[in-house]
Amino acid sequence: MGCRSDAHGSLGFSFPLPVSSEFCAPDASGAVKSATFLSTQVFNANTAELICHHQVPVNQRFPKEGWVEEDPREILESVHECVERTCEKLQQLNVDVSNIKAVGVTNQRETTVVWDKETGEPLYNAIVWLDLRTQSTVERLISKTPGRNKNHFKNQTGLPISTYFSAVKLRWMLDNVDEVRRAVLAGRALFGTVDSWIIWCLTGGKDGGVHCTDVSNASRTMLFNIHTMEWDSELCRYFDVPMEILPDIRSSSEIYGYMKCGSLAGVPISGCLGDQSAALVGQTCLQEGQAKNTYGTGCFLLRNTGTKPVMSDHGLLTTVAYKLGKDAPACYALEGSVAIAGAMVQWLKDNMGIVKSSSEIESLAAAAGTSYGCYFVPAFSGLYAPYWEPSARGIICGLTQFTNKSHLAFAALEAVCFQTREIVDAMNQDSGVPLMQMQVDGGMTSNRLLMQLQADILCMPVVRPLMSETTSLGAAMAAGAAKGVDVWNLSPDHVVPVTSEKFQPQINPEESEFRYARWKKAVQRAMNWETSEPSSPGTAPLYLRSRSQVVLHLLTCLTALVLF
Repeated sequence: MGCRSDAHGSLGFSFPLPVSSEFCAPDASGAVKSATFLSTQVFNANTAELICHHQVPVNQRFPKEGWVEEDPREILESVHECVERTCEKLQQLNVDVSNIKAVGVTNQRETTVVWDKETGEPLYNAIVWLDLRTQSTVERLISKTPGRNKNHFKNQTGLPISTYFSAVKLRWMLDNVDEVRRAVLAGRALFGTVDSWIIWCLTGGKDGGVHCTDVSNASRTMLFNIHTMEWDSELCRYFDVPMEILPDIRSSSEIYGYMKCGSLAGVPISGCLGDQSAALVGQTCLQEGQAKNTYGTGCFLLRNTGTKPVMSDHGLLTTVAYKLGKDAPACYALEGSVAIAGAMVQWLKDNMGIVKSSSEIESLAAAAGTSYGCYFVPAFSGLYAPYWEPSARGIICGLTQFTNKSHLAFAALEAVCFQTREIVDAMNQDSGVPLMQMQVDGGMTSNRLLMQLQADILCMPVVRPLMSETTSLGAAMAAGAAKGVDVWNLSPDHVVPVTSEKFQPQINPEESEFRYARWKKAVQRAMNWETSEPSSPGTAPLYLRSRSQVVLHLLTCLTALVLF
């Protein structure tokens, strides 16, 4: 964390969570716990320059194998601490905190919270997007679906029935958590993704807090109709979710309410975007056909499809990218989600001992310069796009007596690139227009070898911004552009692309296609291993216990803008 004092003009401020973790240990109950971080950023609204940032640790908990939880109270406490420490840093730079004009929120979209609106207390830990406990719930839901078709609601939602999305996590809570069920029956429960929880608390909580979400987050619940832009009564009946507990749906850029306490009391909260949508905006992918890929715990590739949703025939999701104002049109995206990317590097470190720190993976892979015919399919949590196959499990194949740990490290990095290539191919088929270059962000993009491999395997340029905090920047842009704030202009004539570095392909297309074909063969070997969630208690596998410094996947982020 740090500050710069050479700021002039407008500023912006942000704090994402979690970024990384470096340890894991059992808590008093025996559940595994690891540290992640909520961080704040301050941007110059005229130049998009990062001025100041701060971070606070937040714990993740893994009470059973495949379960991933966070305490909503700890998230909120960390938000308050991060705001205050960041304001102190601004004062040290002789920046008057009263110049802050707006706050924006960005968050992991599917992570689910239920709380009591009368007491203001969460009724259960937040269930994180990667959590696998709902596999049996998914199987039960699909069994009652016409034709047992997991894509039955895809025309309404853009999504398959999957453990990934919030409605399934909420259904599990209603079935398994007495406190949640009783509060719902008593009319005391509120549901939301983490943005809803944060905004409700910061705008007053039980004393008049605003219960809302934006369209990008709502579109990841599987309760939202992406055509009507409203909660869908048919979907709510299917999941047996009462509509009264759902937040109001708002645009991604408008004043939702005002901060009620602390150094920013009275400042409007005026931007809200799911993390991947925020990265799309922060990368200035605001034109149809532009795409970005975020490399963190997983990979998340979004392609802007403009004001009309494109339904995928090739295993991709259709999602609402953003709606930058009450009267602005909604813009949509095709999305491919990869469950395991940076988490695979952590697995090589913690489980296999191949590297002592995540940063060593680049030099180790570069020492070999090849996988020597070894292919790694990291289906630790099944496979997401384009397969949506929960039965898949990880494999390493093509091993010989010559294979060493450098080859495995190279194969791991290649696996990230191959998974991205599968999504790009699917997007090109769905859109009918080939992608010409890909913009990237996230913690793994600091690995130059990975970026070069990605360009080689895609056979197209990969463009990496020199400023990595594009997710936070996107939330700042949305907050600053809101009507009534008006310190950031998002019209095409005013949006300036972030400064970046371009990686060009360096191998011939034939070599790229040969390696990709071998990868596809390995994927088929990984299919059909498991069909349901583990039922016995246990500790999480190490790749789910902690997050390394290569992980840049944000749970919650606030962004405030400053105008001098």
